[in-house]
Amino acid sequence: MSEKQTETSASDEIDLGQLFNVIGSLFDRFTNFIKSIFKGILSFIVSILRVVIKNFKIILITVLVSGILGYVIEKIKPATYGSSMLVKPYFDSKFQLVTNIDYFNALIGNKDYTTLSNIFHLDQESVKQIKKFEIAPGPETENDRIIQYDKFIKSIDSIRAADIEFEDFVENRSIYSGDFYEINVESYKKDIFSSLEKGLNSSFTNEYSLKKMKKRDSLIIIQKENILASIQELDSLQQIYVNVLNEEAKSGSGNINFDGGYPLKQEKSNTKEYELLNQQLKLRTELRVLEEKKIEEDVFFDTISSFQKIGTKSDKISEKYSLIFPILAVIFLLILHITVTIVKFVNAYGKE
Repeated sequence: MSEKQTETSASDEIDLGQLFNVIGSLFDRFTNFIKSIFKGILSFIVSILRVVIKNFKIILITVLVSGILGYVIEKIKPATYGSSMLVKPYFDSKFQLVTNIDYFNALIGNKDYTTLSNIFHLDQESVKQIKKFEIAPGPETENDRIIQYDKFIKSIDSIRAADIEFEDFVENRSIYSGDFYEINVESYKKDIFSSLEKGLNSSFTNEYSLKKMKKRDSLIIIQKENILASIQELDSLQQIYVNVLNEEAKSGSGNINFDGGYPLKQEKSNTKEYELLNQQLKLRTELRVLEEKKIEEDVFFDTISSFQKIGTKSDKISEKYSLIFPILAVIFLLILHITVTIVKFVNAYGKE
């Protein structure tokens, strides 16, 4: 038994030794792999630095020349100014607004200054100074997004709604989802923006919005008539119950009979009068809400904030040519160097 146990122990030790050797070999390979990655990165950096040092004068001259050229273009190029207008459309006039903004940009691109002049009631020299129009969703809070999400979820099937997360909804919204819109205008003339509002205001009017406004007004008239008729009926019923209470007070009894009809109890009279009063107050509140809605939404849009009289000078990074040109020049030199290296390699490979 002792010899067998000795052989088993030796076999186990050999297995463990082999296992440790395998683990050690794998660890060494992993370490060498990591080292090779760092060496590759270091070699790449060194090769780039070698190229930069070797061609330092060419790179420096190129950067200086391109920077000076960009600076000169910045000074020669006419300055641009921008201003924004915040509006709240009604009656789905936002669809026409977005369409017209695209139309204005198309007219600018086609240099159709005659049509632009007629739209904005300006001379052609003034409309030539307009660079472009932009429209974007207006500012909104997280609560605004939550309200929009809640409305959207209620408008679709409950099974599909369960698969749509709030983040997905916010990310995939279209420009038509919001209630407020910011209209941005860029121009080479700094004091033209106030003159554009009249033409932009006409962008909200179309047949669809007009029909929707008329339909809304007709529905309000019908609802008002129904509410007023209900209020008159409640007034009549309330007067009946007031008469009942007067009769009860005169007779001093808890029951009053009307020409052999059913008796009415005092507690029931008081209860009915209170319910009628509450119902009447509710209907008058609904009537007030309808009146307020018609007053608040009696136009196709509200201007939340108008254009500035004097636009703000543009300071976009895309117009910093003194910075962009040197970066592009360095990229061009890098591409040129890679191309030359590849050509040399191909030519040398072919000779071999």
